[in-house]
Amino acid sequence: GKLPPLSVIYSLQRVCLNVPGIPSAGMTPASPVIRRSSEPQLCPGNGTKPPSEPSNSVHPTPCHSYRQASPSPSLNSYSDLDSGHYCQLQPPIRGSRERVAPEPPTHLGGVKSYVERLKVEEGQHLTAGRAPENGPHEGDQGGGFILPVIEVTSSFNPTTFQSLLIPKDNKPLEMSILKKVKELLADVDAKTLARHVTKVDCLVARILGVTKEMQGLMGVRSGMELLTLPHGRQLRLDLLERFHTMSIMLAVDILGCTGSTEERAALLHKTIQLAAELRGTMGNMFSFAAVMSALDMAQISRLEQTWMTLRQRHTEGAILYEKKLKPFLKSLNEGKDSPPLSNTTFPHVLPLITLLECDTAPAEGPEPWESTEHGVEVVLAHLEAARTVAHHGGLYHTNAEVKLQGFQALPELLEVFSTEFQMRLLWGSQGAASSQALRYEKFDKVLTALSHKLEPAVRSSEL
Repeated sequence: GKLPPLSVIYSLQRVCLNVPGIPSAGMTPASPVIRRSSEPQLCPGNGTKPPSEPSNSVHPTPCHSYRQASPSPSLNSYSDLDSGHYCQLQPPIRGSRERVAPEPPTHLGGVKSYVERLKVEEGQHLTAGRAPENGPHEGDQGGGFILPVIEVTSSFNPTTFQSLLIPKDNKPLEMSILKKVKELLADVDAKTLARHVTKVDCLVARILGVTKEMQGLMGVRSGMELLTLPHGRQLRLDLLERFHTMSIMLAVDILGCTGSTEERAALLHKTIQLAAELRGTMGNMFSFAAVMSALDMAQISRLEQTWMTLRQRHTEGAILYEKKLKPFLKSLNEGKDSPPLSNTTFPHVLPLITLLECDTAPAEGPEPWESTEHGVEVVLAHLEAARTVAHHGGLYHTNAEVKLQGFQALPELLEVFSTEFQMRLLWGSQGAASSQALRYEKFDKVLTALSHKLEPAVRSSEL
């Protein structure tokens, strides 16, 4: 018969038909057009090889021969008929290595085009139950794609929070509650505090305690992957809320120490030890950064007498803070350093979520990428680190389980480090429901007043 016209774009090198009893014959195209290396070729399988078993799929699928794909699109990979490449077109020819799949089921209307079949399936999928905001629908019986839930409300609800320490209606910074919190924080060592903080952090960030149902709703296995995705915005906002609320509560604990300078310096030393335990023992970079943020607040860093007493009475703590912890946090923020994965329970995601939520993140001075001439490199480093964060959610989960194995948590201390409790403690039952910007603005003034009450500006200027 007459050969079909050859395309200018695609040139057929060889057609191999496997007919029983007749050896395969190759035909060379008569076209003088020479195929360029950048052009894909039609590459059916070698007809001399026995046919493989038929595919289990009930739909015809495009054959790209991923099994023997060349690592790079070199010229040799295009000319080799036995090694496929993602740019090659290899339609399933009856009798070749890839047999034609069975006819599509009747519910797809006999559509044989792969692209058209996907369009039909997508239409049936959406009409089976369209609920991107309200949860996954039940239109898939074969374990296909399920639309994840787009969360629009915070997981923190201080209004309905059931507390062991706070009454139903409380005012901001009630002295009786502050005293109880101070006692709880003072009764245990820094390592125990770090374990309690990490336990709550991993639950909030969905590193621990993630059920199969939650994974289905999220569409991913871990919160570390979710926070890198568009529909993980609410989790990012919740983590920002937790970070700043934790920092403010720790600052209140230090500035609320109205005793002697030595007592305040001792509390400062224990807070530094907490930061060191979170960084080293627990591998929790999230709360490590939150504790360091509290220590670096202007209202605390201006307490010159307290810091001077720290250097005199707790020299090792002062050296640890100035020479190790601060430089390490700086390198984390600039994307130059990262803790070993084998020891990390909660990676340093604060720069990433701040970048992704730059329109809503509270401003606390210039970000690392705004205060350096290498700002673009810093941004790219944190965006690249997001790949690692999303990929190693399972490893963070395993590390957290190992470090918290056998840990007997104190319920009241766990509550102290819960975000709902901290919101109720700082802003009261009514103020906790106010807007975030208003809450932070008011409390910045409260911290400034507490700081100047401890060390008035006149005295500090005379030192």
